[in-house]
Amino acid sequence: MTIRFLMVAVATFLLMVPAHAETAKKEDPAKTYQLLNLFSEVFEKVRTDYVEELTDQELIEAAIQGMLSSLDPHSSFLNADSFKDMQVQTKGQFGGLGIQVSMDASGRIKVISPIDDTPAFKAGVKSGDLISHIDGKPVSGLTLSEAVEKMRGLVGSDITMKMHRTGAKPFEVTITRAVIKVPSVRHHMEGDIGYMRISSFTEQTDLGLKKAVEAFNKEKGDRLKGIVLDLRNNPGGLLDQAIAVSDAFLGRGEIVSTRSRRTEDLQRFNARPGDIADGLPIVVLINGGSASASEIVAGALQDHARALILGTRSFGKGSVQTIMPMGVSGAMRLTTARYYTPSGRSIQSVGIEPDIKVELAKIEKLGSTISTREADLRGSLTNTDENAAERQKKANNEINGKDDKEEKPQDYQLSRALDLIEGISLYAEMPRSSEE
Repeated sequence: MTIRFLMVAVATFLLMVPAHAETAKKEDPAKTYQLLNLFSEVFEKVRTDYVEELTDQELIEAAIQGMLSSLDPHSSFLNADSFKDMQVQTKGQFGGLGIQVSMDASGRIKVISPIDDTPAFKAGVKSGDLISHIDGKPVSGLTLSEAVEKMRGLVGSDITMKMHRTGAKPFEVTITRAVIKVPSVRHHMEGDIGYMRISSFTEQTDLGLKKAVEAFNKEKGDRLKGIVLDLRNNPGGLLDQAIAVSDAFLGRGEIVSTRSRRTEDLQRFNARPGDIADGLPIVVLINGGSASASEIVAGALQDHARALILGTRSFGKGSVQTIMPMGVSGAMRLTTARYYTPSGRSIQSVGIEPDIKVELAKIEKLGSTISTREADLRGSLTNTDENAAERQKKANNEINGKDDKEEKPQDYQLSRALDLIEGISLYAEMPRSSEE
């Protein structure tokens, strides 16, 4: 069975749609046979004269890999082991470090995003980091699949990578490999606003989304003011799950379309009636680590004006890959189409531009410039209200920068999203004046 996937470059999370075979462009058969004969001659020379002995399987797989990887960054060959790993990964559990990667123009491995609560995430790996060496050996000259294979290993074994980060000196980080279990959806309440983070689109995402919204409604009921959908550093996933998430919030209209080189292969995916959030305000958070399936959801909700998109421009992965199983030998991943948002936008290499651009920032409290207050004045009146002493103590703590609760680093983008929903909710509740 042939399956079509959208991918962020490494076989970590995929977007799945049916595929159709296409007749290759007709060329002169004699010329084709000449070229195949050339390939046969080169194969035989390498097989017999190369300085080290290689198996026929290694040579054939390398030749196929070279042909596919020369097309674009996302086409590649998966041997039997890699294909098996890919099938496991889409189920939400796999072994490794917990990062999604691609390859930059210089041949270094670029981190698209670390997965929450994985070894790479805990080690401080960040979106945009570049990997130049793995266990002391340069990655230059390796294909993406080869580099990813070197990152894999026995659970519990260590790997040391040399990292390059903008604005910092190159540094090394040692990470212990582990079985990566990816909870697709996490949620909690932020006051009267439901917060939902989708870290990747796996087989469990749609179910996790429904459970999260049910939990919001159960806890807050009519007091629920809105939902923040966090897709930051989400590298993608299964296409049917991206469609399901978009469909959950859309009552009608197109969600996404895919177009190949054959016009008759145009596919459109439409929303069904019903909005799981019942029209409540939605803010979607994205950044440069939001790719593929994340961009489908953000683009669909943005084009239908169902949500406000906040954050920074997304990754810009707008191509469709088809996974074609090759029997016991593995599978071929081939770029076969582009996908488009409901308004007809292709986000390939461009990404989704947020409605409200908010860079990642650090919030710090500034000391007050007021040194004297009413309570400090000689002979000032005492507050005689009930609980005045307790309120005064709280006020003094705030003035002196103290708090009974331990302060945690604030997520500025999330804070802006919460403020936005609070503002929309407040505006909706305001009484309207009418002219007679």
